[in-house]
Amino acid sequence: MAARQLPLLAGFVVFIECQLLGGSMFQLADIQMVRGGRTILAIDHLTIPAHELTVVLGHNGSGKSTLVSLLSGQQSPDNGQVTLNGQLLSSLPSKTLAKAVAFLPQKLPTSAGLTVRELVRLGRFPWRGTLGRWRKEDEQIIDAALEKTGVSGFAHNLADELSGGERQRAWVAMLLAQQSPVLILDEPTSALDVHHQYQLMALLAELNQTQGVGIIVILHDLNLALRYATHIVALKQGQIAFEGGAELLLDEQRLSELYHSPIRLIDHPNPISHSSTNKVAIVCA
Repeated sequence: MAARQLPLLAGFVVFIECQLLGGSMFQLADIQMVRGGRTILAIDHLTIPAHELTVVLGHNGSGKSTLVSLLSGQQSPDNGQVTLNGQLLSSLPSKTLAKAVAFLPQKLPTSAGLTVRELVRLGRFPWRGTLGRWRKEDEQIIDAALEKTGVSGFAHNLADELSGGERQRAWVAMLLAQQSPVLILDEPTSALDVHHQYQLMALLAELNQTQGVGIIVILHDLNLALRYATHIVALKQGQIAFEGGAELLLDEQRLSELYHSPIRLIDHPNPISHSSTNKVAIVCA
């Protein structure tokens, strides 16, 4: 959904952009989403704190994708409000929102005829527009994004001809080139092998820790979440089942109820300093 264009003075638009780019604090209030007569998401209040790596967990159909579609401005709630640093998402011009939030959907769109480099170049559009002056720093940003995601070797290949995992990483590179202070990713590890799943999450954790980029990511893998998340939102049947620091989710009964399976926690054999849990979850079915 395109954000509504408002008759704002240029100076006020700049003021809003400065507010949005200065941090990342989402707030949702009195949210309700109804589809086919069924409530698929109901949230009284939720705050996504600034500069965290937030993982959204939950079973299939729990409302995860609906939640991130609201946070990214792809949808507006049937009832309630979604704000970013006090600004209603639905009131923001699309270019302003794109500078503040970069979004990667679960189902990647086609990129017909575009090479990987051309695809990643689109990430600079919110900053340069169609006719904006291209700068050397833009090329440097693109080069860095290609390198960080490991797709430099495919830069001149057609993006749609890559394997699923390579294509996923190319789109992540485009997000990095966008240089928004908030990245929202809907199941970005779904098409990746195990090695690249951990590589991608390590990259997101690095961006969060070293550059203060706010990350919101949907994951199905609980152990990836326990390894890299600093903040977790867990959904169950469209409602918040848990929200808080990742270390606060280290409760076997709570996890077992969330996943409808007996879960045990053990110490991770290879602990890392930036993990707030260093635990591994085992399903004892």
